Amino acid sequence: MSSIDEIRDARIKKLELFKKKGINPYPADSKREISLKDAVEGFDNLEKKKTMKWIAGRIMSIRGQGAIVFITLNDGTGNFQGLLKKDIIGDAKLNFFKEVVDIGDFIEIQGNFFTTKRGEKTMEVKDWRMLSKSLRPLPEKWHGLQDVEERFRKRYLDILMNPEIKELFEKKAKFWDITRNFLRRENFLEVETPTLETTTGGAEARPFQTHHNDFDLDVYLRISVGELWQKRLLAAGFPRVFEIGRVYRNEGSSPEHTQEFTGMEFYAGYMDYKQGMDFTEKMIKEVAKETFGTLIFQTHGYKIDLSKKWEPIAYVETIKKMLKIDVLSATEKEMMKKLDELKVKYEGKNKERLTDSLWKHCRKQIIGPVWLTDVPKIVSPLSKTKPENPLLTERVQLILAGAEMTNGFSELNDPIDQHERFEIQKKLIEAGDEEAMMPDDEFVEMLEYGMPPAFGFAYGDRLFAFLVDKPLRETQMFPLMRPK
Repeated sequence: MSSIDEIRDARIKKLELFKKKGINPYPADSKREISLKDAVEGFDNLEKKKTMKWIAGRIMSIRGQGAIVFITLNDGTGNFQGLLKKDIIGDAKLNFFKEVVDIGDFIEIQGNFFTTKRGEKTMEVKDWRMLSKSLRPLPEKWHGLQDVEERFRKRYLDILMNPEIKELFEKKAKFWDITRNFLRRENFLEVETPTLETTTGGAEARPFQTHHNDFDLDVYLRISVGELWQKRLLAAGFPRVFEIGRVYRNEGSSPEHTQEFTGMEFYAGYMDYKQGMDFTEKMIKEVAKETFGTLIFQTHGYKIDLSKKWEPIAYVETIKKMLKIDVLSATEKEMMKKLDELKVKYEGKNKERLTDSLWKHCRKQIIGPVWLTDVPKIVSPLSKTKPENPLLTERVQLILAGAEMTNGFSELNDPIDQHERFEIQKKLIEAGDEEAMMPDDEFVEMLEYGMPPAFGFAYGDRLFAFLVDKPLRETQMFPLMRPK
């Protein structure tokens, strides 16, 4: 078997054969008249009328010897077979084809359409032209790229050789299209908010930091889809806004976490969290049904039925039931003792982080779909408190297969309360908590001018990844890789 370098050297020599004939093996133009999908769908009419057309694509297979050569082209829309026969195309063109063409090359062919004796839709080639000469061989069809890191590093080959991967990303595009169309239909305005911020808001996560040379200013890549900016737009008079965009979090990797992902956030004025639960349950069911054609999913070892009504479960009561500890009244020492008993690793010894660690342990045992409700104020710095219990908030999250899929709440619009909560977050940061939320005085100033009551909601790539039962990294086209 020839090495990659030997194959590459042989193909470079073939480039010299093009040059000797005065042919550019990388022309800018193409004569292609129809896609391969159009050729398949319009085949009967093309064959009947004996229509001569140019089609093009990458050569995925070459079969035959001597006077007859079969090829298969792929242009991303479909596959189509071509037949080169010496008595049709001529000795010179056929011999040159066999001399310089390899699997992986992009070519265009011209000819008439006919059906073979085996019933295969085919073009009888009368002319051909090189569009892009490949210098490296494609992976073997049946073995492909086996190493996971190599698959991610050469994702273009992974997609090309694996139709399931291509279909995955087509479904992902559809998932976001349906999300967008649903919100537009519900009178939401799509907006764009900054990805570079002087303070990160809208989530609790460690940000990426960079430097703005022109302003001589340290800035951060956003950790939410413009939450505090979208709320400013509610104050500006837009009743409903949303954004779908990239989010960056300088955190560890896991099957459910990556440092860069796509998220959606919307903010609806004059909607509270109870209305929001009904609204978003309807939205997610429509997005799932339209994308996948079903509301029943096998994921992470569980069968999930989204079609039924999603019942609520209370955060504090669920932990109390599972672990026999009340996170509202327990001391930090008691919470650490419980986590040690459970052999749960935790970062940070403040009550906010300990509460979150206890909940995450419980969450892994919940199949769902359920709505998590009554989330403590201490872990919800942007959510309205419940009037009947100021230690809890009007926050909701969809739980599926032991993971949080969404986040939503009645938005805090009391500037005094918001300032006080930011002060608590500021103290956490000063104590070394790298995931605490950065205070934003300008956001508080906006609230002092007035923002309507509103419901905010978010989900991201994780929801799609769970529905297709894949690690989050697998659903990214080009995940970040260490340089070789």
